[in-house]
Amino acid sequence: MSSPLSTAPRLRRARALAGWAYAAPTAVIVAVLFIAPLVLVVVMSLHKWPLLGPARPNFPANYTKIPDDPLFLDSVLFTLKYTVIITVLLSAVALGLALLVQDRRPGVGFFRTAFFLPGAVGFAAAALLFYGLLNNDFGPFGFLGVNWIGSPNMALTSTILLVLWRFAGFNMLILLTGLQAIPVEVYEAARADGANRWQIFTRITLPLLRPTLALMLILSITGSLLAFDQFFIFTNGGPDNSTVSMVMVVYRNAFFRFDLGGAAALSVVLLVVLVALNAVQMRILRGATTR
Repeated sequence: MSSPLSTAPRLRRARALAGWAYAAPTAVIVAVLFIAPLVLVVVMSLHKWPLLGPARPNFPANYTKIPDDPLFLDSVLFTLKYTVIITVLLSAVALGLALLVQDRRPGVGFFRTAFFLPGAVGFAAAALLFYGLLNNDFGPFGFLGVNWIGSPNMALTSTILLVLWRFAGFNMLILLTGLQAIPVEVYEAARADGANRWQIFTRITLPLLRPTLALMLILSITGSLLAFDQFFIFTNGGPDNSTVSMVMVVYRNAFFRFDLGGAAALSVVLLVVLVALNAVQMRILRGATTR
């Protein structure tokens, strides 16, 4: 008869093996769909990698020629401009919607669902939908006489409207979760002390919502810096390359110029910037959570 002390190591090993077995499918998926492509991109960035034929090492040529791309600097400036505008507007609209449907009252469930429904539409489908609606040749809004995607400013404005319609409800849901986590007793105590709505919002709601806001900002900024679908489908980078994002430059280098090594190098640079930016944001998020 075995003692409990002798069976304890076997139980720990069995549990460890069971844990590895549960984690193995996810680990395989991550390795195949993320780690392997990432390693391949890094290797490609160190070579002159033609579409057909053998690759030849040429480090650091792919990296040093990045600034020579005529669209690179313009795409960086445009992507940063777009990121700032969409992050500010999306945060404001999402927060307004979350505050609007925060309290439980008759009909609020309908509005929560209505605000969130655009988030269920695929981004490519949403871009095609807006292209059909705003097209001057056959769109229902063409009679307004506004050239929605024919000028740089209007193309950017139309794209911002598309992104707000598509993502405001999703971000509202994130903020609504944070709002509902704030204890009701805090609001009741503030009202008992004579605080008005603005004081409650600025001194209670915003400080307690800071971790959720930080999470939403991480998602918004990362998605904006990686913007591709809305510009590729909706504006095709036009007019006159005025809405070309950084990811679109990667796409054009790879599939129009067939410069796979240069596209890979630009992808690595963009990845490093995103990792550094997300590290800073995560640090801010942890600081906001511990306060």
